[in-house]
Amino acid sequence: MKKLNDLKALPLLVFVLLLAGLAKQGEGHACSSTFFSALVQLIPCRAAVAPFSPIPPTEVCCNSVKTLGQACLCVLVNGPPIAGVDRNMALQLPEKCTANFDPCNLSHSLLPI
Repeated sequence: MKKLNDLKALPLLVFVLLLAGLAKQGEGHACSSTFFSALVQLIPCRAAVAPFSPIPPTEVCCNSVKTLGQACLCVLVNGPPIAGVDRNMALQLPEKCTANFDPCNLSHSLLPI
């Protein structure tokens, strides 16, 4: 039943992301994925980046993070808000997954005032 609910939310998520447009590319190496394809690649990390989630990233999640790369992760973190995703927890994925990434430079709109 949970998977069915996830599938129902996907078209809405796609619509919102398409309206929001693509986020600014990360510093250094450019992300070769679109915002949407990078987001889809990180679906295995959903439980680990949910607000207030105590669930650590799974091996599948960590493999996805490492495959996606730092530039694409930064595109996602600096992009439009994603429902059900805590940006701070997403920023912790490389460390929790022992991926040797440089930290993302957050856009000014994401920094607290």
